[in-house]
Amino acid sequence: MRLPPDYVAAIKEAAREAFGAGAVVRLFGSRVRDDLRGGDIDLHFEVDPGRGTDAELDRFEDKLFQHIEPQRVDKVFSVRGEPLGPFEQIAYRDGVVL
Repeated sequence: MRLPPDYVAAIKEAAREAFGAGAVVRLFGSRVRDDLRGGDIDLHFEVDPGRGTDAELDRFEDKLFQHIEPQRVDKVFSVRGEPLGPFEQIAYRDGVVL
């Protein structure tokens, strides 16, 4: 996994503050693979029903970018108990829980 420990800590903290203690964050995409270089940060959030609002997303980004350098972060959400879309399936299959 190509994500520095301080980035992992910042992502987890920002997710907990924005989406609640029950949120699960997965890193997926190119940053999971040690044999690649560069790439944006692809995150999957598994949240409780009623979570993952635009306001919470803004709060997440504000908190995150207080601790890491602003950069492209792609975000995919799934709500517990709802059907999964294609990107969500990839995140569950290939992602690493932070």
